[in-house]
Amino acid sequence: MKKTSYIAFARAMGRIPLTCRPRVTWKLVHTFALPAARALQAFERRQAAGEPFFPAFLMISITERCNLACSGCWVTRGGRKSLSLEQLDGIIRETKRRGCRFIGLLGGEPLLYKGLLNLIERHADCYFQLFTNGHLLTDEVARRLARAGNVTPLLSVEGLEEESDRRRHGQDVFNHTLRGVHACRRAGLFFGLAASICRSNYHELLTREYLERAARLGAHYLWYYIYRPVGADPQPDNALTAEEIRGFRRFLVEQRQDAPLLLIETYWDADGHALCPGATGMSHHISPSGALEFCPPIQMAKDWIGSTGQDVGRLFESSVFLADFRRMVASTTRGCLLLEDPVSLADFLEYHHAQDTTSRQTVMREYRQMRPRPGHDLGADAMPEANPFYRWLKRRYFFGFGAYG
Repeated sequence: MKKTSYIAFARAMGRIPLTCRPRVTWKLVHTFALPAARALQAFERRQAAGEPFFPAFLMISITERCNLACSGCWVTRGGRKSLSLEQLDGIIRETKRRGCRFIGLLGGEPLLYKGLLNLIERHADCYFQLFTNGHLLTDEVARRLARAGNVTPLLSVEGLEEESDRRRHGQDVFNHTLRGVHACRRAGLFFGLAASICRSNYHELLTREYLERAARLGAHYLWYYIYRPVGADPQPDNALTAEEIRGFRRFLVEQRQDAPLLLIETYWDADGHALCPGATGMSHHISPSGALEFCPPIQMAKDWIGSTGQDVGRLFESSVFLADFRRMVASTTRGCLLLEDPVSLADFLEYHHAQDTTSRQTVMREYRQMRPRPGHDLGADAMPEANPFYRWLKRRYFFGFGAYG
């Protein structure tokens, strides 16, 4: 099987230069892969030396506005909060100064944000991951992103035809997303498909058939998440059971042996032990209100950027709230505190007098109404990576950074 793993991984990687524009491939190597490795190494050195904190990667939700209304989404329906262009520009400039050049752009729907493409083009020395439902990703937009080269669209697919309409409260949602997928392929972009795995899409999206279909559509990677029942329409019964999470992990380990495209998640290290990117400090989130948040689904904060965004570095360095948050989560679980112990989470947030960062202003009540659900810490059932490439990559670039002792 090891020979098969080598061949499959080489084929998945080999698809990139064969299907992407030369500039897109060049930017992927020189603006993402190499700088990301250096950013992680610098982050590891800072953590080991006890130097001022700044995350290796940054996630920014630039707007609450969205053209869909998905169940289980933490973004406020009808919300209108957005970061200003000046704030975004300042955040990115300060982030680059701190050695971080990989930035995730989320929403809402980020393609509703005016001036976004100009911002991406202006910061040609950064690499952006654009989280989008794909409905506004036209051929014109895709060609412009390909000319810039420094962005990978990640299009969310929450199920096939019927499930997409049900989960996302729209009509013909899946096919609208496919139009964005086709535009990415025609433009020669490096792009992926994302899915929040829940009970209602588990048997649609965790299949070999879906992997092969995604590869035929031109996607270079799949990014899987575990559904979190949050927001104004949480649908908690759609959360995965413990057995389904084990099946999710087993599927990833097995399919990585010979998958036709790359399979990404941020839940387990090379040995199959759970971790939380927020607890390790590897990544934090900035909300549309300018709040520094532990992670996107936890919408409570103590620190807000100013009108220019250039104080983001100082705020990360000095945030007692985030430092306490990292220590508390790491000492409580290797999994997801939001799922496993929402009571302790709410108690911690109240103790720190954290503020709701959303337009709806009901987040604390939502957390108090949650009941514990299984997280991704599999304990004695941990499943190590079987594919040697994924095992090496995770040992080198994705581990606890000393967060768990």
